[in-house]
Amino acid sequence: MKGWNDFEIGAILFPFEEKGQEALDFHNDERDYTQESSFKASVAHWRVEKPVHNSEICINCFNCWVYCPDAAILSRNEKLSGIDYVHCKGCGICVSVCPTNPKSLLMFSDHQDNVSALNNWPKKEEKKRD
Repeated sequence: MKGWNDFEIGAILFPFEEKGQEALDFHNDERDYTQESSFKASVAHWRVEKPVHNSEICINCFNCWVYCPDAAILSRNEKLSGIDYVHCKGCGICVSVCPTNPKSLLMFSDHQDNVSALNNWPKKEEKKRD
């Protein structure tokens, strides 16, 4: 299996074995992905920090889901349900596009467990008035 640095600059990787457009009609667990796709090849070993999802703050706007470059944001029943840490590389894009106050996704050390991260969640920041 090739690593990310084994591909030529500008290479196009097709994620599905065949019938790419038709594969989009199925849930991602039911699609036939190529070995070079990020769905089968994990990039999690790059990660130093990981996003943690706080469902009590989340408004299910799906900004994080739309912008995640590795489809690592999980959703079920029209709600965000967590992070796929096998495929998350820890880029932080999901955190940067989160609109809530405080953010419903924050970056924590990859070694910190999610329960302690949730217990240390920041409080809502009061708006400063001029």
